[in-house]
Amino acid sequence: MQSQEHLRPQNATYAYVGAFVEELARAGVHHVVYCPGSRSTPLAYIFAQSPHIRAWLHVDERSAAFFALGLAKALGETVALFCTSGTAAANFFPAVVEAHLTHVPLLVLTADRPHELRESGAPQAIDQNRLFGTHTKWFMDVALPEASQPALRYIRALAHRASALTHATPAGPVHLNMPFREPLTQDPQPGAPLPPPEERLTTAWQGRDNALPYTAVHEAPLGRLPEATLSMLAARLQQPRGLIVVGPGTDPTLASALIPLAQKLGYPILADPLSQLRCAPIDQQLVLSSYDAFLRLNTFAERYEPEVVLRFGPMPVAKPFLLYLQHYPSCQQIVIDGQGDWQDPTHLSSMMLHTEPAAFCRDLLAMLIDTEAPESSSWLAAWQQADQLTRQALHTAIQDFAELFEGRVFTELAELLPTEATLFVGNSMPVRDLDTFFWCQPRPIRVLANRGANGIDGVISSALGTSAANAVQEQPVPTVLVIGDLSFFHDLNGLLAARLHKLNLTIVLVNNDGGGIFSFLPQAAQPAHFEELFGTPTGLDFAPVIGMYGGRYCLAEDWNSFRQAVTTGIDQGGLHVVEVRTERASNVAMHRQLWQVVDKVLKDLA
Repeated sequence: MQSQEHLRPQNATYAYVGAFVEELARAGVHHVVYCPGSRSTPLAYIFAQSPHIRAWLHVDERSAAFFALGLAKALGETVALFCTSGTAAANFFPAVVEAHLTHVPLLVLTADRPHELRESGAPQAIDQNRLFGTHTKWFMDVALPEASQPALRYIRALAHRASALTHATPAGPVHLNMPFREPLTQDPQPGAPLPPPEERLTTAWQGRDNALPYTAVHEAPLGRLPEATLSMLAARLQQPRGLIVVGPGTDPTLASALIPLAQKLGYPILADPLSQLRCAPIDQQLVLSSYDAFLRLNTFAERYEPEVVLRFGPMPVAKPFLLYLQHYPSCQQIVIDGQGDWQDPTHLSSMMLHTEPAAFCRDLLAMLIDTEAPESSSWLAAWQQADQLTRQALHTAIQDFAELFEGRVFTELAELLPTEATLFVGNSMPVRDLDTFFWCQPRPIRVLANRGANGIDGVISSALGTSAANAVQEQPVPTVLVIGDLSFFHDLNGLLAARLHKLNLTIVLVNNDGGGIFSFLPQAAQPAHFEELFGTPTGLDFAPVIGMYGGRYCLAEDWNSFRQAVTTGIDQGGLHVVEVRTERASNVAMHRQLWQVVDKVLKDLA
């Protein structure tokens, strides 16, 4: 990679920042998301001049951070994010928290006042040291810019160290706080003249190949389990009543490694909708996707007690599954986590294995190779039959509802989404309906959500970041977002990115005029002040604001118009919003009616 320093004026700040950005590119950082501001001027100019890093402009810091989160999540690579000093940096906080909890590699750069202007009444200055607390893997208050050889070596090495840390296991955000003194523009600064750019570059490398990174960083994955541990696990998994459970994740290699193991053990796989298993191109006979519905019913859960549960990654979205585990505390729970987390909200796990999941599956299968294959299992057959009967009952019953039913959004999308599409889902009710009504199918579809902190903020921006990832990878696949009305309102600013960067996003806006999930919770049994405290209706008309951002709006009056509008959005590209208006009380009633239908069907299950 050729240095770009010869393009810049003789300015110590810009030589320093230029070396930093140049090394980020060498380290594999290809994208930066930024918001305008004065103190971050050196970063803005240098990133804008870089031919190797694409810059994505946003005007709202919270939306920018969630956009970067979605972009990094979809690309699976480090994305840089920067802003000016002061409260601008504080607006990154929610997305940094989400990146920390879901192991998304973000490099957060916050411009700052120099040390002499901190805590002195200077404008737009707050304490930015360790601003994000324990939610970043590492923090550095970066040294002030100099063009000396020690300073340039320092900033080059820092670029590689910080970017490498973002994706080293466990992956996550890293925060560099970068103070700058005025002048902030590229004008020459007083003082000793800088050496020529060629001399600065040559001296920095001291004879090394400057086509390579200044400091190359290599990470080894989490270690493989010793043979003795695998042998012990193989013995434990000889129990006939076992379950394999896969929580939210994005590892594309897990599905193909997991299926042979499940077949060998004769265990059903309970696949979270965000596990990437429900739409994986694999043999799905053992993959179950309607357990959220039938485990909430005593009809099934009290008759089928597990002996062992092998769980991969975080706990699934479905609360009925968590309650099912808590109902059987003596069951052995073995948790496999590839990021070194402690994913056990039940505090019932008997083993916590920090190892690479796909490699674990292959190693365990090799250990089981000489064991006898399980005979036809009544345990496995019962789970498979419950899953099939539940799906059939739900699919038939929702066709009979006269009103628009929120859960049907996902059965319709399962038919409408083309191969390789990305489905991004908001939190609260949408992700729960996704779990219940988006079932296994042979077409590969990637399903994503921000399930680290489970917040309703920044969802539009994260979905647009995912759409941007598809665009830069030159993948002509659509991104569809399903989101509730309060979450949509919360991130309206994020819609601007679709127009600024000409991104494609079809949004299904499920509008029940308020917080629909609270109607399912105990608060709904206390009608006094329920609407003002929890229902929180806004009565907003979203059509004008969608037009303001250059989007096209359609109100779905029925399922035919819904299908037509979604198909049009996917085919035409750009920003399309399809609104589905529902009523909270009737939505609760329809869900409960469906549980009764499933309960009746499962009573006949032997």
